[in-house]
Amino acid sequence: MKTPISYITLAIVAILTLKGCQSPSNTLPTADKTLEIMQLTNQYFMDKWPDTGAPIVGRKTWPSHIWTRGVYYEGLMALYSVDPKDKYYDYAVSWSEAHDWSFRYGITTRNADNQCAGQTYLDLYEIDPQPQRIDSVKASIDSMMVTDKIDDWDWIDAIQMAMPVYSRLGRILKDSSYFERMYAMYDYSKNIEGENGLYNPEDGLWWRDADYDPPYTEPNGEDCYWSRGNGWVVAALVRVLEDIPADEPHRDEYLADLKAMLEAAVKVQREDGFWNASLHDPNNYGGPETTGTSLFVYGMAWGLNQNILDSATYHPVVTKAWNAMLDKAVHPDGFLGYVQSTGKEPSTGQPLSYDKVPDFEDYGLGCFLLAGSEVYKLSL
Repeated sequence: MKTPISYITLAIVAILTLKGCQSPSNTLPTADKTLEIMQLTNQYFMDKWPDTGAPIVGRKTWPSHIWTRGVYYEGLMALYSVDPKDKYYDYAVSWSEAHDWSFRYGITTRNADNQCAGQTYLDLYEIDPQPQRIDSVKASIDSMMVTDKIDDWDWIDAIQMAMPVYSRLGRILKDSSYFERMYAMYDYSKNIEGENGLYNPEDGLWWRDADYDPPYTEPNGEDCYWSRGNGWVVAALVRVLEDIPADEPHRDEYLADLKAMLEAAVKVQREDGFWNASLHDPNNYGGPETTGTSLFVYGMAWGLNQNILDSATYHPVVTKAWNAMLDKAVHPDGFLGYVQSTGKEPSTGQPLSYDKVPDFEDYGLGCFLLAGSEVYKLSL
């Protein structure tokens, strides 16, 4: 529970910050203002979850190292990278220690959702390379690599959950075999899974899984491209490109895929700056959606920071989207509105609203912090 003093303090900071962010849609807030918003939204979560090992209780009970919490910690580590406060590091270490630096169902799991926590474990290992921080992650991925099975990522969310674990292991251990295996799995998802792969190069977007590739369509007859699902792939590609060397054989393909996806996203941005849950059918539960929007902002801002995207095209898109989230989604106490609940399609958890609490708040914040970390750099 928040103390009255901390709540009031946060509310005052939020109100002042948000007022300072009421800038024209073509102007990014200052880096300091973006950082204040990230601090506010993150503090809301840390105050709500002081016990990092406490199970998540909802329609059932989950351990607190499931994928939703893993994504939050990805965002927390991104915040820590631009605002290296001890309390962020200690919070991440406490969570990792609470789960023995391992995964739900242990090291034998092949499920990408379970392996998501490994991204944070490896981030923390690089800060302080204690063996227990990497041992379980390496053991789990190695147990997959001694088999020929490469079809585990049969839904596109999995690409974000697990692919960066492979790329980080490859970079940390200087072992390109991790790069080769992750490419084999990515290629299977992209070009083979379902009818002809989950990626449609004609539209530059991905179907969430084989249930949604043609002949499945949205009510308007268009293909079903789920915003957050495509955002997951964007985030994965960003994180992988950060890890792999310039001469990695598949780097050009990853970069081309990222650029194609971001180009496709620009075409369907809403007038208010958000993206709809359904990218090609704005009337199928149309409305602001924070998670997909955050992930597209993350990818675009990263591309601008790396000088691989055209600033004249993408900077206004990022600016409009970031300002929209600050103006319409962030509450005075740090709660995020318009976060779509866990699921796999545009109809999940609908309708959304400013005040509606999703079934899990953690991954929405994680996506938002990832975006903010790159917007912060863009504003420096």
